[in-house]
Amino acid sequence: MQVRQILEVKGTVLYTIAPDKKLAEAVAVMSEQDVGSLVCFEGGRMIGMLTFREVLRTLNEHGAEWSSLTIREVMHKNPRTADPFMEVDQLRRLMVSEHMRYLPVMDGYTLLGVISFHDVAKAVLEEQNFENRMLKAYIRDWPDGQEPTAPKD
Repeated sequence: MQVRQILEVKGTVLYTIAPDKKLAEAVAVMSEQDVGSLVCFEGGRMIGMLTFREVLRTLNEHGAEWSSLTIREVMHKNPRTADPFMEVDQLRRLMVSEHMRYLPVMDGYTLLGVISFHDVAKAVLEEQNFENRMLKAYIRDWPDGQEPTAPKD
């Protein structure tokens, strides 16, 4: 399975924000849209990403002044990205090793979507369920008179 296949199932709704907006606006958008990340664009290019991790870090470091800060001040600049043809196993390793819950998927300079760790887990689970159903159907439809045998070591 490739990243592009997860995006096909997930859909192409993108949530972006300008880096000069206030953090309070970003939090409102994230809350209203029930998303954990926003991609920051400037001049038609992705320059950063804001996730709830950066929001919480800012709350901890700045206290009551957090809402007046700009997104540019707190966003994760130049985040790692995924390629649409990346295999899901490679994507999982990247997300785990880099402690990333959200990963933008880019085709050149074009944002195709954002993959969350939840999206990856759901896709893998659905793929395994499909394989299990196919194996069970294959075993159920085994030709009469032929018994399946266990592989020899």
